[in-house]
Amino acid sequence: MKKNIISLLIAGAVVVTACEQSTPPATTAAMPTVDKADAIASVNGQYISKASLTELEKEVSERTGQNFPKEKLIDELVQRELLIQDAKQKQLDKTPEFMARIETLKNSLLSQTSLQNFIKANPVTDEEIKAEYDSKVGAEKGQEYKARHILVKTEDEAKKLIAQLDKGAKFEELATKHSTDTSAQGGDLGWFSPSQMVAPFSEAVAALENGKYSKTPIQTQFGWHIILREDSRASTPPPFEAVKEQISPYLQRKKIQTMLDGLRKQAQVEVLVPLTEEPAKVEATPATDSEMPAKEGAETGSAEDAAANIKEKATEAAKSVENGASEAVKTMTETTEKAAEKTEEAAKEMADKVEKAVDKTGEAMKEAMPADHK
Repeated sequence: MKKNIISLLIAGAVVVTACEQSTPPATTAAMPTVDKADAIASVNGQYISKASLTELEKEVSERTGQNFPKEKLIDELVQRELLIQDAKQKQLDKTPEFMARIETLKNSLLSQTSLQNFIKANPVTDEEIKAEYDSKVGAEKGQEYKARHILVKTEDEAKKLIAQLDKGAKFEELATKHSTDTSAQGGDLGWFSPSQMVAPFSEAVAALENGKYSKTPIQTQFGWHIILREDSRASTPPPFEAVKEQISPYLQRKKIQTMLDGLRKQAQVEVLVPLTEEPAKVEATPATDSEMPAKEGAETGSAEDAAANIKEKATEAAKSVENGASEAVKTMTETTEKAAEKTEEAAKEMADKVEKAVDKTGEAMKEAMPADHK
């Protein structure tokens, strides 16, 4: 068995046993006493509950994908309790460093618990999701186009190719021979919505008739295009069930943001440090000639294009809505989802002072572990 797996087991045991058996001084009310009937072991008269073993089994299984022998897990809980009692006897739980860590952990858990409590009391309903879908996704209609293009570096070269097309040359053959966009075989761009193209390109496609090519070169940041519009069709939004799970997180964050805004308005908040940092300036990077316009971001952002883009990219609209949520709310939500991980990190810090004992425990477990678990 690898040592890192043992470390995970040790860290998990710190969380379970510490929560079960110890109470930070002067910070929380006394934990309920564990009865002998509900215990799996006793260490110097201190009972270790069955619930702590169940939690440890679950945690280890989720983190390692293995089912450890129950006797080894009990041994681990006993080792943890011995270390806890030793720390208390030496009054390590009263040191300023320990108290500061406990306070930080407690505040983190309190903020997470507050969010979890709000989410539980204010769940996102199917009716709310459907209403959002109807207003932002389902109502959007648009057009999709199937086209080819020939991309060259100069306007004169494009005009010469148009002259060849006027004389009956085949578009696909000219695209294969002359286009700098080698990623599109025969210039084929497939089906796309206007929002997937840069504005000059999408506007030119929309102005053409099916089966017609542009009689004048179209300039974009990529070069000069000759465009053949092959076909068009009305786009339809994705079905409700396909985007339901992506709309729900956005609505949940929206509710959290509203709640946080309300708390902020009711509170007296004063920032006591100067805010002198200026936002970093981001300079636009010119696109290269070889880049495909269909692979670049859209500039239109219209309702019709959004709907078409949703279908092409499988729920793009829902993701765009979600991306509009504030970074503050995302951070708070991610904190809630990762509460267990934060708890583990704090537990690992607490375990630093007993590293030698951890190593000894790990080696003992390694020797005693059956071969099929190593």
